[in-house]
Amino acid sequence: MHLIEAYELMGGEAAVRRLVDRFYDLMDEDPDYFGIRKLHPQDLTSSRQKLFMFLCGFMGGPSLYVEKFGEPRMRTRHLPFSIGIPERDQWLSCMSRAMEDVGLEQEMRKSLEKAFYQTADFMRNQPE
Repeated sequence: MHLIEAYELMGGEAAVRRLVDRFYDLMDEDPDYFGIRKLHPQDLTSSRQKLFMFLCGFMGGPSLYVEKFGEPRMRTRHLPFSIGIPERDQWLSCMSRAMEDVGLEQEMRKSLEKAFYQTADFMRNQPE
């Protein structure tokens, strides 16, 4: 499976929305993700919407994020936040659990986990 096919294979917009909602629900509920939760505003509405829009395009669907905000420039947008290995790993763990919880097939999860790792590791701006 190519990442560009993920959007359609996983079920389009509704599936991406379920994934994003589960991701942020886990972040709110599980103390294992407190490190990344504290980097977000109290109200996660905007964060949910931005990640949803970004992932739609990232996974081969409509470029909603680019249409509304322009090029993602993800590293630049994340520079105000201290992101090291613990934050990267918490984000990845939370997303992995969310993918499993919403029932994504193992092959798709593996492909997405690889792509998410590359992106999350690129967001790091702290040595550890």
